[in-house]
Amino acid sequence: MNSHLRALQDWLGQQNLDLGYISNPVNINYLTGFYSDPEERVTALIAFPDHDPFLFVPALSVEAVKLTGWPYDVFGYLDHEEPFKLIADHINAATSTTKLWAIEKDDLPVFRYEAILKNFPQAAFPADASRFLEGQKLFKTPDEIALMVEAGQQADRAFAAGFAAIKAGVTEQEVVAEIEYAMMKEGVMNMSFDTIVQAGADAANPHGGPEKTKLQPGELVLFDLGTDNKGYMSDATRTVAFGEVTGKAKDIYDVCLEAQLTAQAAIKPGLTAAELDKIARDVITKAGYGEYFIHRLGHGIGTSTHEFPSIMEGNDMTLEPGMCFSIEPGIYIPGVAGVRIEDCVHVTETGSESFTHTSKEFTRID
Repeated sequence: MNSHLRALQDWLGQQNLDLGYISNPVNINYLTGFYSDPEERVTALIAFPDHDPFLFVPALSVEAVKLTGWPYDVFGYLDHEEPFKLIADHINAATSTTKLWAIEKDDLPVFRYEAILKNFPQAAFPADASRFLEGQKLFKTPDEIALMVEAGQQADRAFAAGFAAIKAGVTEQEVVAEIEYAMMKEGVMNMSFDTIVQAGADAANPHGGPEKTKLQPGELVLFDLGTDNKGYMSDATRTVAFGEVTGKAKDIYDVCLEAQLTAQAAIKPGLTAAELDKIARDVITKAGYGEYFIHRLGHGIGTSTHEFPSIMEGNDMTLEPGMCFSIEPGIYIPGVAGVRIEDCVHVTETGSESFTHTSKEFTRID
């Protein structure tokens, strides 16, 4: 049994719970080594404090579970069968105590919660497994950090492919296609999120996607990308100049870079998330662009690109070794330009180390 699953079992026992129902596919992978997006079907890990867990999956996934080396029971169901009736049968075969459950309150839809209650009308749900798991995932092991280092190296190569694709008249979407094709050719089949390439004023929309906008010299081009390396993610952003870029766009780049470098250099155990956010925000505010920095400084990363904790105002969590998160200040001026510069790091005993190493200095591509 891996340490993550053992920790879940220990927690169930400490909380005097009878069982845990885990349904988030990312968390199931974290606990078992099996990942599948079940779509509309049901996939669940049922864990107990005092005996072996089991996986419940669509019948078409049973062999995939076995291929992972999962050493415990796996039960499948056919599409015409009622999954929660079968889950109930398997739970009742394993234990006679089924009243106190832990569920992922962040993940379990109401209709599935009601299906559990239909089969276990006396069930109560005093514990939130979502909170437990986010706490467990907060501190990465050396093996997990090694996988994220490799994912960061993949992201660096993705940047290189993207920068090489820049030329007049090519669209943002075409540059994305070049990046993802280059990664697939080297065996990286999954990006960690939809790759973003935005040129000129498009980048002033921080949650926009690649459009059919054609790249033209004299504009900044923003790249936000990452890869999925065996279930562990990378995430980084670079903004480069296509040709000569001056004026307001160059100014906000310089300010954003100063904020990013200053914050990243300040990371150390004992600093709070709120203090780190303020370090970057103060640089941007002092330069007169505070109103254009419209999101938190960073987010946790690991088995998901966005996970606990948030590096933001109001979060007084103390940074500790093993925590992994992004440092990504941004300045977005509608109709003018947008700049974001991002590295994800892991906290060390004395500071931090970045997972990505593509240059952040102002880079001109002709």
